[in-house]
Amino acid sequence: MAINRPYTGPSELAPIIPLFPLEGALLLPRCQLPLNIFEPRYLAMIDAALAGSRLIGMVQPALDATGHAMAGGAALLAVGCVGRITEIAESGDGRYLLNLSGVCRFRIVSEVDAGTPYRQAKVDYEPFADDFKPNLGADAVDRGALLRTLAEYLDANRLEADWESIKDAPNEALVNALAMMSPFGPREKQALLEAPSLAARAEMLIAVTQMAMARTGGEGDGSLQ
Repeated sequence: MAINRPYTGPSELAPIIPLFPLEGALLLPRCQLPLNIFEPRYLAMIDAALAGSRLIGMVQPALDATGHAMAGGAALLAVGCVGRITEIAESGDGRYLLNLSGVCRFRIVSEVDAGTPYRQAKVDYEPFADDFKPNLGADAVDRGALLRTLAEYLDANRLEADWESIKDAPNEALVNALAMMSPFGPREKQALLEAPSLAARAEMLIAVTQMAMARTGGEGDGSLQ
C-alpha cells in the first residue's frame, strides 16, 4: 500500500518514537502488519500517534534461553522496525483495528521517561539507511531456491497457495511477505528482521524452513501466520 507521507531517509523520521513490544511480531519495510489494539495504554499510544507523526516502533521483548519472551517483559531486543499507521478502524467495542506499514528498521539507543503509559525510546535509523531504497539487492535473491522450499513446505503440510500471485510478486515483496507470514518463533523472526540484506533474509528463510521440516520428518507446524 502506498503511503501519503513517503520517507526518503533517516532524518525524516522522529528520533523518539513510541514502542509496541510484541513477541513474535515481525514488521519489515514496505510491508503491512495488521494489529488489534485493546489495552488502554496502547489505545493511548495510537491516539497520540494519530495526533502526531503516525509512527509506531514494533519491537520484541528480550528472549530467554528457550527463545521466548523473558518474564516481566522489561527488557527489549535492540532492533525493531518503525511503521506508519496507514489504515485504522474502530471496532465498536473499544478496540482499534489498524494496519502498520513498515518504513525502516532501527536500533534502540535508550528508553526515555516521557510520562506516558506506553514506552518510548530514542532510536537510531542510520545503520539501516538502505531500508529506504526499494528493491535493493533484489537481483541477488535465489528466487528458484526460495520457491522450491516454499513448494516443499506447502506440499508437506497439505497447504494451498496462490501461485499466480506468488510468481508475479517482485523479489523484495516475496521475500519479506514470506518472512512475515512464516510460522517460526521469536528468535527466528528476529534473525529475519536483522538480516543484513534481502538475499541473506531469503537464505535464512530457506534454511529455517528446511530445518523445521527436518525436525518434524518433512512437515512444518501446518500453518503460515
